[in-house]
Amino acid sequence: MKYMLLIYGSQDVAPQTPEAVQQVMDEYWAYEKAVADAGVRIASDALQGVETATTVEVRSDGERVVTDGPFAETREILGGYYLLDVPDLDAALDWAARCPGSRDGGSIVVRPLADYEG
Repeated sequence: MKYMLLIYGSQDVAPQTPEAVQQVMDEYWAYEKAVADAGVRIASDALQGVETATTVEVRSDGERVVTDGPFAETREILGGYYLLDVPDLDAALDWAARCPGSRDGGSIVVRPLADYEG
């Protein structure tokens, strides 16, 4: 079964020193290797900063409105994702708990992909 692991972190909590940044990157490289070696990784990517986001809304009259952002009231931002193919939700939760993004104020939202094939 396919699950999307959405990595959320706080805009307020970020490594400040080059050493701290390198430590976080090393943790992610190790996690990336683990999901690849286990054969469960379908895809994964980090997202650019929220300041690069653009939101599109089509109103009921068909007018397209494009704005910078999202600028939500929350300080949590979506930073990246992993798409995994694992046997069940328990396995997806285990991988989510191992993700570096689940620590230090971050969280992982685990969602199964919809299957419209039957």
